[in-house]
Amino acid sequence: MNELLQYFQRELPGINGFLDAEADKLNGLVKGVAKHIIGSGGKRIRPMLTLLFARAMGYEKDDYHAIACSLELLHSATLLHDDYLDDAELRRGRTASHLVYGRTETILAGDALLALANEMAARYGQARLSWLLAKGIMETATGEIEEIEFSKDPSLDRDKYMEIIIGKTARLIECACRCGAALAGATPEQEDAAGEYGLNLGIAFQLVDDALDYASPTSETGKPEGGDLREGKVTLPLILLMEDGDGAGSEALLDALKDCSLTGAQCEALLEQVREGRYSEKTRDEAAAYVEKAKACLDGFAPGEELTVLRQAADYVLTRTK
Repeated sequence: MNELLQYFQRELPGINGFLDAEADKLNGLVKGVAKHIIGSGGKRIRPMLTLLFARAMGYEKDDYHAIACSLELLHSATLLHDDYLDDAELRRGRTASHLVYGRTETILAGDALLALANEMAARYGQARLSWLLAKGIMETATGEIEEIEFSKDPSLDRDKYMEIIIGKTARLIECACRCGAALAGATPEQEDAAGEYGLNLGIAFQLVDDALDYASPTSETGKPEGGDLREGKVTLPLILLMEDGDGAGSEALLDALKDCSLTGAQCEALLEQVREGRYSEKTRDEAAAYVEKAKACLDGFAPGEELTVLRQAADYVLTRTK
């Protein structure tokens, strides 16, 4: 992982500096919210993927920050809106923005970041980049809508679960990879290969995220352990647990999730069952298969530093603890 770490250490200061400078240009009512979410950390995986694919295809200009960082602003906007809708208390170990700055300011800041992301993509005068970002926004919003709809009538439907995580997480990571390829003037086939890498990486990323929710303490993830369960969300560790259980128990659990009537004791009991059955580890096993699919998408690209880092980035997804 040495190349991955060195690459990130080299590029992150420029990415973070660009994000901070763009946030400083926002109206004072929403600037604090934007800087709070942007400054709360994050892996910056989306802008890094845009940069990596652009350079992997020979892009040599240094004007990549606007399109790369537009993906991070879009992601930040979804986090602001998600935390508001979920009534979350923490984000990356810090108090959620709506509790610090207020709900109105937080929603407006999310809207402002969405608009800024679109404006940044348009700076290149390339219709393809603007189209890709607009499509990424629409697919992400659709995934979030489907997740909320699913929570109102939850089921142990793996296909529906996969459809939701592809929409709410993987499509935006796919978009980041496609934007890097498009910036470098990729052929449709090259852009598709980059997009498939991002799609499979994004699926693996969300599977690991869902596993961590049941397995890692708040001190590592910055979110309460079992937060998805307490919010009534059906994710793969819970699906795997219920598939091994009895039908009556599953129906009772789904009814409780639908009514948001799970008690603290019931949540703790389910968390323990997930741990004992190693369902978080089994979810990581599923993620591993998508990581291998992602790496296979890189076979047609020329060897080089960026390709090495892209392969290591895929492997890192499986090892992360937060």
